[in-house]
Amino acid sequence: MPVAVTGRRAAAAVLTAALLVPLAACGSGSSTEDSGSATGKAGRTSGSVPGAQLTVLAASSLTDVFKKAAAAYEKSRPGTHITFSFAGSQELAAQVEQGATADVVVTADTRTMDRLKPETGTPTVIARNRLVIATGEGNPKKVHELKDLADPGLKVVLAAPEVPVGRYSEQILDAQKITVKPVSQDPNVRAVLSKIELGEADAGLVYTTDAATVPDRVDAVTIPDEQNAVAAYPAATLKESENQGAADAFVAWLSSPEARKILRDAGFQRP
Repeated sequence: MPVAVTGRRAAAAVLTAALLVPLAACGSGSSTEDSGSATGKAGRTSGSVPGAQLTVLAASSLTDVFKKAAAAYEKSRPGTHITFSFAGSQELAAQVEQGATADVVVTADTRTMDRLKPETGTPTVIARNRLVIATGEGNPKKVHELKDLADPGLKVVLAAPEVPVGRYSEQILDAQKITVKPVSQDPNVRAVLSKIELGEADAGLVYTTDAATVPDRVDAVTIPDEQNAVAAYPAATLKESENQGAADAFVAWLSSPEARKILRDAGFQRP
């Protein structure tokens, strides 16, 4: 007999479906971004049961590497299907708190994951990252260090302070006593990167791994370790998951040698 979905869960189902439909439209043959498993589960499954359907909410900076990771995971587990919703970590937290139907959440900072403690199992840090200054191809404005971002003639774009990469950016600029007046503050790191790619901004602060996804369109200026910040990526199973066994297995796999190699090859650092 159908179960009526009301209140917070109904709103969350609509939200999750809306977020996943655009991803399904651009999916490839592996169909790791299909919206089919976003609004319902067939019941609890174990981590190795063929046909496990998982929905993973993940930070935007994991977009490219998680597609590769999912392809490897699904290949070794026939019938397993992973659906992703990528967004800024603060957006992911809001989805979880509103009751979004999902199995795993991976954020780009421990602060956001700590906020979700009532909703998750014990988190595991799967990787780390650092920031770089991203500029247009060829670095036409000759940006060489953090203090150059204070130039009033430079169009700088940053992530909003409530976004992990925006908070890390604010942290390293404040530590160096550098005042930057960004032309915009965006909801996630990929939005920052896109504006630099399109020439809408001269420079911005992004993760090392994001700049590495478009090396032919963006230059990356290294920030010395002593002036940089280290981003941690914790992953956790959601307590409301109807696929607890499969979700736990995927989170555990993210710390496996196979997954760590995929992350390392994409430029992420060991946890």
